Amino acid sequence: MGAWELLLVGVVMLLGLCGVLVPGVPGPWLVWAAVLWWALQDPNGLAWMLLVGASVVLLAAQAVRWQLPPRRLRESGATRRTAVFAGAGALLGFCLLPVIGAIPGFIGGIYTGERLRLGGHGEAVTATRTAMRMGGSSVLTELFACLLIVGAWIGAVIWG
Repeated sequence: MGAWELLLVGVVMLLGLCGVLVPGVPGPWLVWAAVLWWALQDPNGLAWMLLVGASVVLLAAQAVRWQLPPRRLRESGATRRTAVFAGAGALLGFCLLPVIGAIPGFIGGIYTGERLRLGGHGEAVTATRTAMRMGGSSVLTELFACLLIVGAWIGAVIWG
């Protein structure tokens, strides 16, 4: 697979990661489709193992999401800016502390967005708790699964 094709697969994965944060966009399916595209273009054992692993991770994330409250972030008062901060925090946390850093990064991003919007620490903590209870945990589950898949794909491309 050439460099341009790998770049396009990476762009589709990035769109999928952004799609997790936007309601109505099938972000996890875009990430899975990008892995499928890569596996079909570069058919080796590692590519197929990653495709199977991505399928299992996304199915497990969906099973966990069904147990969590539905997405109602708008009702909690969270804005699009808060979602951008949460996504950026999760991505930054994932890069700084691989895999598990996405969780504190996501929550820290929500807190930062709410702190900028509301001004005070107490109000931001309350708003962060409300956002996480109103559906932030389901968004975090999907985002974490997609980040895990993208990280595995990057590792497979670099070392595979």
